[in-house]
Amino acid sequence: MNFIDTLKLRSKLFSIFIILSISLLLIGIMGAININSMKKKFDALYFGSFVPVNELNIILQTYHDNLGTAYKAKEMKIPLDEIRSEIKLSVERIENEWKSYKSHFKRDEEIAYVEYVSGEIKNTNDFFLNIYTALDSADDIKNLPFDKIEKRVTDVHKVIKKLINYEIDLAKYERKNFLLIYDSSLYKIGTFLLIIIFGVMVISYYVLKSIQSDQNALEIASKKLKIANKRLESASYTDSLTSLHNRRYFNMVYEREIKRAKRNYTYITFMMLDIDYFKQYNDTYGHVKGDVALKSVASVFKELLKRPGDFVFRLGGEEFGILLTDTSEVNTITTAQNICNAVKELKIEHEASKIDTFLTISIGVACCVADSALDEEVLINKADEMLYSAKEGGRNRYSVTTHVSVATPLKLEEIA
Repeated sequence: MNFIDTLKLRSKLFSIFIILSISLLLIGIMGAININSMKKKFDALYFGSFVPVNELNIILQTYHDNLGTAYKAKEMKIPLDEIRSEIKLSVERIENEWKSYKSHFKRDEEIAYVEYVSGEIKNTNDFFLNIYTALDSADDIKNLPFDKIEKRVTDVHKVIKKLINYEIDLAKYERKNFLLIYDSSLYKIGTFLLIIIFGVMVISYYVLKSIQSDQNALEIASKKLKIANKRLESASYTDSLTSLHNRRYFNMVYEREIKRAKRNYTYITFMMLDIDYFKQYNDTYGHVKGDVALKSVASVFKELLKRPGDFVFRLGGEEFGILLTDTSEVNTITTAQNICNAVKELKIEHEASKIDTFLTISIGVACCVADSALDEEVLINKADEMLYSAKEGGRNRYSVTTHVSVATPLKLEEIA
């Protein structure tokens, strides 16, 4: 993935984060607004209905329980000072409760009646204050209008009771209205949440789908790149004509396998191979035919050497190299013989050869048990010497040596 694609991916992920954040913020704001609205409605229900009703009930109770007993002064059942004190405190309490009641929010349609009740309460309070004043002189007690006390209390009771019923009905209305608003708010919040969640899911789906598409494209590109890298790596280590390993790969593998053989104290074999009179073959048949012959010989190597520890290289021109690991001297000799036979059995005509009518190959073999004293260059040099020996011996053959390292080579009978 290049830098631009990385930025695009990050932008998409950041977009998801922003969308989710904004959605949560909107949900929080809507929830806060609606909860605050419900709180206000609850406050209106409580303070606008319960408290006023309670205040009016206190006024009624004061009229009945406190001021309604003033008539007992006529019969002298209660001391005058006590009655006077009760009247004064009761009137003050009623005035305070009424003042508190009037301070609450009032609708336009109830203001007129509230004023009417206010007048009735004032008149009633004045009536009791007159009694309070008259009680200051015991001589006037019998002339006081005690017979009107009950009627006054009854009349004001009716007026205030009507106002209480109104407040109760208003409370019921407010409660009903509150529940409607509450249900509506829940519905709106639920709908809004569903829309937000659905919107986030849809947007997230397309964003994630886009990301997944980019990821798939990235995986495909990555796989193609890996394949291309393998091909490139293979091409850098492969001879383009024969598809065998080239000298570059030989330089890497040879050192590695020598070290491994030393570490495990196992057999290591290196063969130098050269097509007999190949220059003359090219001169006779041309380089195109020569390339075909090289490919045919390479196919023989591929067919005979299939173990993981068998490595075949084209070192240059008609010269090849074979590195065998964990292969005894007997198997090495057998392999060299099979290669010579198989190349000749290709029956590639070679009329310029001085030893045969068909194309042949000569092999120099160096085989030993690797030890710490084994020199890498010596193994190659010994194989080269054996190749020279095979050519001097008439070509179309192999020549083997096991005297490569200070390690004592195993005898054939010991190997068997």
